[in-house]
Amino acid sequence: MRHRFVLAPGSLLGLLLLLAPAARAQTPLNPAQPWGSWFIGTVQLPGSPEKRWGGFAEVQVRTNALFRQYFYHELKAGLSYDIDKNFTALLGGGRYATSDYRDLSAGPLNVEARLWAQVVLTQYSSRLKLEHRYRAEQRWFSYRDDSTSTRNRLRYRLNAFMPLNAKTIGPKTVFLSVYDEIFLNLRGPVFERNRFYAGVGYQFNKHLTAQAGWIDQANYNLPAFRQGQFIPQNTSAKNNVVLAVSYRLAHRANAARPESLPSQQD
Repeated sequence: MRHRFVLAPGSLLGLLLLLAPAARAQTPLNPAQPWGSWFIGTVQLPGSPEKRWGGFAEVQVRTNALFRQYFYHELKAGLSYDIDKNFTALLGGGRYATSDYRDLSAGPLNVEARLWAQVVLTQYSSRLKLEHRYRAEQRWFSYRDDSTSTRNRLRYRLNAFMPLNAKTIGPKTVFLSVYDEIFLNLRGPVFERNRFYAGVGYQFNKHLTAQAGWIDQANYNLPAFRQGQFIPQNTSAKNNVVLAVSYRLAHRANAARPESLPSQQD
């Protein structure tokens, strides 16, 4: 049985107001950066009550300025298993490359290989849908100067969805999506990154969904002493326009699947 909640009419707005301060907890000390762009394309095979195995494949491209100055891409995929209809586990991996947009011919500045395990818990009310995602990552870096490094990271994301013209998210549904995600690193800085997203989406049919929104991503450095002066922790924040398209496959000869949340894989 799905979880049920009694919600006030302003629940989604209240949740947004609770999450937003985390994305702006510190004032950036570095010069303002230009708006960037994220383009995300995903093919997904969700699990089902009859066939619990699923998976996804995704490509993502980012630009330093709005729709120009390409510098970064991701290629990733994963295998999922529905433990029950509100609890999914996933094992994923990917390749991440960062370049200097001013000299792409020189090759990537660094290439990262990443492996992660995650669990996703979903909660449903009559309108508001909540998704809790917990992820543990292992990361391997190869830099242009032939040096290498490894890092571990923990992530937690709370994602809220609300359909606007229906009670559930399905074909021909307009919906809002808001999430906040924190990134933790035991080697420091412990609070490494905060990512806040707000957007609107439309599910065209049982397969195709598109979203457009805004991401504020803030990276935090470690406090340090330099030349006898204490440099406090500060944040380097960047705003980005996000355009995402997802195509959902279905198992053959499968019964109608319960409501599936259009969450982004990144």
